[in-house]
Amino acid sequence: MRILLDTANLDDIRYFNTYYPIEGVTTNPTILAKEGGDPLATLKAIREIIGEDKELHVQVTEHDFDRIIDEARAIVDYLGINTFVKIPVTDIGLRVTKYLSDRGIGVTVTAVLTAAQAMLASNAGASYVAPYISRSENLCADGVGTVADIADIFEVSGTDTQILAASFKTAKEVLDVAVEGCHAATIGSGIMKMLLSHTTTDTSIAGFEKDWKEAFGDTTLLKLITKK
Repeated sequence: MRILLDTANLDDIRYFNTYYPIEGVTTNPTILAKEGGDPLATLKAIREIIGEDKELHVQVTEHDFDRIIDEARAIVDYLGINTFVKIPVTDIGLRVTKYLSDRGIGVTVTAVLTAAQAMLASNAGASYVAPYISRSENLCADGVGTVADIADIFEVSGTDTQILAASFKTAKEVLDVAVEGCHAATIGSGIMKMLLSHTTTDTSIAGFEKDWKEAFGDTTLLKLITKK
């Protein structure tokens, strides 16, 4: 399962883009508002950090059909290739998705809470559907189960639409959607670190260092090899 970073914090993006195998960044109006400043400058900086080969997902802020179309085109023109326009799953959203996808603009249909919404978005030509996991769970629905249903529907239909799961509260939710056949997930900085960290890993590493130093002191294999 491919991993994207769900933030507009430039320091976090620089860090994770350097050290973690992320495939892009996703944003939305709330994420951009949290960072403040000039949102256009922030988006441009994100693109410069991750480069043109990685994906950048940006949500529209207009509401009228024609204005959304204009905004979507402007976003892609401004941020270049591998930019996906995020469109909320509404009736206008489906119409916009069909219009843009027919013209070669990648669309991520967002705020998906049901498999039925995902199916309609796929039929409209969406490149991605973004089901909200924890938000579903908070509504006493089965967010992971919804991803499983979407994966089944997409496999049977043979669609090219991919699942980009979002809205996670725990690392286990990320693993659960991966098991269910999710194509990609967008994850906040905290959850990203949780996927890597484990106390037993830390104690194991500390044990390796302790045993080595007791036997060989402060030397390293590199030092030993370069002495020869």
